[in-house]
Amino acid sequence: MTSTSSPTTDTAARKAVVVLDYGSGNVHSAVKALESAGAEVELTRDPDAVLAADGLLVPGVGAFDAVMRQLTAVRGDELIDRRLAGGRPVLGICVGQQVLFERGVERGAETEGLGQWPGIVRELHADRLPHMGWNTVDAPEDSVLFRGIEHERFYFVHSCAATEWTLEGRTEATRPLVTWAEHGERFVAAVENGPLSATQFHPEKSGDAGIRLLRNWIDSL
Repeated sequence: MTSTSSPTTDTAARKAVVVLDYGSGNVHSAVKALESAGAEVELTRDPDAVLAADGLLVPGVGAFDAVMRQLTAVRGDELIDRRLAGGRPVLGICVGQQVLFERGVERGAETEGLGQWPGIVRELHADRLPHMGWNTVDAPEDSVLFRGIEHERFYFVHSCAATEWTLEGRTEATRPLVTWAEHGERFVAAVENGPLSATQFHPEKSGDAGIRLLRNWIDSL
């Protein structure tokens, strides 16, 4: 796996990242991973802190509909919209990526997502679910998130994913960068779309490669 260097020790020079505290179960591991990647991290749902931070990380575990209920209960949907309207970076992970799409269909329940990207999140057509464990990804050459870790493996735990991508950029410079992986069928493993990025896998559980990905994101803030 890719080795990492020690995080920046000068607190004043660190980027401020908020992990949105809305009830998701993997927040503390995400906080620790971001700190290891060199960020100054705060776990909060305070709107002022969320809007002021250099970066916002939206974690997510569990069912699509439950995550959407928890997010909207703390007005997370509005805060994400406001950040993106101002060009302020947001990173979603796992179900935090899934809810960025228009809809989720899980166990017969259809739930409206945040609608940042068109498309439906649904159960993968695979012999074994959940997709749990390490997997490689197919990242575009000009990816920022995967710079230096293009051939590493990342840790996935999910049964549902987006399997199609239909949003196109208006110019080559603004086109979204989509990373793919495969488990039974191809699915969206990560997206880089201006200030909005996301990963289906868990960077905080992906060892040195995951820390490097988070550092790449932090360095872009």
